[in-house]
Amino acid sequence: MNKILRIIGNLSTVAVTGMIIFSCTSNPDTAGLEYMPDMYRSPAIEPYVDYGEVRGVINENFKNKMSALIPPKYTVPFVGTDTLDVLLSLPYLRKPSAAFASTHGLFGWDFSSNTTPDFDYNEAAKDLNPLKITVSNSEQIFKKGKELFTANCQHCHGEKGDGQGPMVVSGAYAGVPNYVDKAALGDGQIFYSIYYGRNAMGGHASMLSKKEIWTLVHYVRKFQNASYGTFSADGKGTTVATLADSTKTAVAKN
Repeated sequence: MNKILRIIGNLSTVAVTGMIIFSCTSNPDTAGLEYMPDMYRSPAIEPYVDYGEVRGVINENFKNKMSALIPPKYTVPFVGTDTLDVLLSLPYLRKPSAAFASTHGLFGWDFSSNTTPDFDYNEAAKDLNPLKITVSNSEQIFKKGKELFTANCQHCHGEKGDGQGPMVVSGAYAGVPNYVDKAALGDGQIFYSIYYGRNAMGGHASMLSKKEIWTLVHYVRKFQNASYGTFSADGKGTTVATLADSTKTAVAKN
């Protein structure tokens, strides 16, 4: 009996030793022989991967389809603990006109129930920018605004906001306005236009967060008034850019 147990023990030792030896490799970029792949790599879905073929199994229904899909409707991306950031993650109060389904490709969106053209756009004139400019954050806001504007707007609206961007100068597009001519628009109307799109411009809701769009609203105001967002020696805003008394109301609605 003891002899049998010794034989079994020796065989087990040899088997384990062999597994260890043969699982090793000189290639520093590989983990060696994997006995349980799922223990090494999570089978979770990865973005931008074609799952039409997984481990040799082909599924025609999944071929050439991205795994990174649009989040479920009404999903709210709460990020961080800053109160303003969280409130700005809530769904936007204003709705697009039903016509936007065909003119701006907003398929499956919730549309305004009011049949008056531009009803929500006109109502947006009441909405003030909830992103308050202060002495301490004005430089940061305009720096971020310039970064966003350069990446998303400058090609049409121009570096100076005069509607003479490269795409317009080349003749590819026409009718892009000079921001100076739009100074009478409310903060909310500028936001609405960027969020959903306006005239020939497409919406940017899928590309920019609400906080980023409100940042762009401040940057656009700077084109319209060079002293916008500046402060006197006593820390008081030299323009109406501070929005001090309206911040809470504006945030609650946006």
